[in-house]
Amino acid sequence: MEGSVQSNVTESRSNAEQQSKAMLSWDEIIEKSLSNFGWMDFLQAVVVALSMFFDAQQCFISIYTDNYPKWHCTNTNTNTNTNSTCSSSSDICKLPRSSWSWDTHPSNTIISHWNLECSSTFITGLPQSSFFVGCLLGSSILAALADTSVGRKNMLIFSCVSMSITSMLIIFSTNVWIYSALKFLIGFWRSSIGTCVLVLLTEKVSAEWRFRVGIVEYLTFTMGYMSLPGSAYITRNSSWKSLYLSSSIPAIIYSLVAYFFVTESPRWLVMQGREKDILKMLKRVSSQETAHDSLPKPPTKENFSIFQLYSSVGELFHKRWTVIRMIAVMILSFGIGMVYFGMPLAVGNLGFNIYLSVVFSASMEFPSYVATYFLENYKRKPSILVFSVLSGICCVMCAVIEHRVPAAKVVLAMVAFFGCCTAYNVFLIYTIELFPTCVRNTTTSLVRQAIMFGCIFCPFLISAGRKNNIFSYGVFGVVIMLSNITLLYLPETIGIVLCDTMEQQEKKEIALSHALNQHHNTENVNV
Repeated sequence: MEGSVQSNVTESRSNAEQQSKAMLSWDEIIEKSLSNFGWMDFLQAVVVALSMFFDAQQCFISIYTDNYPKWHCTNTNTNTNTNSTCSSSSDICKLPRSSWSWDTHPSNTIISHWNLECSSTFITGLPQSSFFVGCLLGSSILAALADTSVGRKNMLIFSCVSMSITSMLIIFSTNVWIYSALKFLIGFWRSSIGTCVLVLLTEKVSAEWRFRVGIVEYLTFTMGYMSLPGSAYITRNSSWKSLYLSSSIPAIIYSLVAYFFVTESPRWLVMQGREKDILKMLKRVSSQETAHDSLPKPPTKENFSIFQLYSSVGELFHKRWTVIRMIAVMILSFGIGMVYFGMPLAVGNLGFNIYLSVVFSASMEFPSYVATYFLENYKRKPSILVFSVLSGICCVMCAVIEHRVPAAKVVLAMVAFFGCCTAYNVFLIYTIELFPTCVRNTTTSLVRQAIMFGCIFCPFLISAGRKNNIFSYGVFGVVIMLSNITLLYLPETIGIVLCDTMEQQEKKEIALSHALNQHHNTENVNV
């Protein structure tokens, strides 16, 4: 068995070496064809990135649809029994149903629609937790299909349509269990959208535009998050089903437009050996530079094998240093991801206007992008540590002050989210630099799964935090700060050129370590 595996690995490396020259030529040709970034390229990037707008809406729609609505007393003196006397500080579960009423439409959220106001934390947190479980499983199954015969464009359209159709079907839920099952499917289908968008955006432009075009994805995701308060405010006097319809129908229309307008990645076409499609994509290259006869032959597409699909996993865990590094990175992503997704979902616990709270929270994404831009030339580890600790401290302070000073609590929550967003952005760059090309896609997928795993616990913590913020904001703060301990087991990557193989990564880091030691020794001698 071991001999067979070794033979397959050797054969794969041999095929890669035989194709390297042709691939290099194709890389040069593609870079030339994509070097002139025009308006059509910009529109292509915008249309591709728009799917993140609808993805963000599905990620955070539960802020409003699953929220615990406010209520008011309808009869303050039902009888002489103090337990039955209604007041703003009363326990709603101990009051007669006739003594109080919801402030909004009786079916404005699933809590009021299915009378879940006195249900356990598990029941009220189950729908959104099911959503993140679906994201976790979907990222394991769907993400790899975009690298095979399905392609980036088709996978993106399929995921967006499936997510939107399921979002429409969810309005027919008759109880919280069916609702949770459909939330699981929504999370499953949307799990590959972010990866497909980022890959498609960066593979369709030259290296010069790659970073700037990649930012479009984050901006559209933020805009989708910021659009929710407006949609929720418009539908505030109607059922929660209206919000799902208002977000799913435009997403289906978008998918139809994207299917006819968006083009496939030229680099994926090269890997699939689709020569005619490649030539159409390279129409901007002049005939003098790339005559048809001079074009290299696309690499022959090998028969699909499930073992080839997951061969990088075995390579990743073959060496001890990569195992240690991967475990450390996944623990760090667990802590940062929990706060990054947990803070927006917990805005209902701030005791402030829920529409303005979401707007304030989402607005913190923009300064985090600016901060990330200026942190490009700073060390990764200290940057992640500083902003993670800032976020953690502010989260703990939110739990300490409770509802005594609502305005201060909102400000602290905004600063906490800003710190987490900045740490999250730097962390994603750091992850790419920590591993070589041969396993980089696999490590990125595992990191996303660790983030989703941390998110699974968020709905339960947020539900428990409605009574005591220590269970939501307090836990968020402690977890993100403790996760940074794993930075001790990770190297600094500032200034390191990205490597392609494990051997190159090892040699590069050994050389950097020796250089740092020599620098420290020189400083000690001078002292």
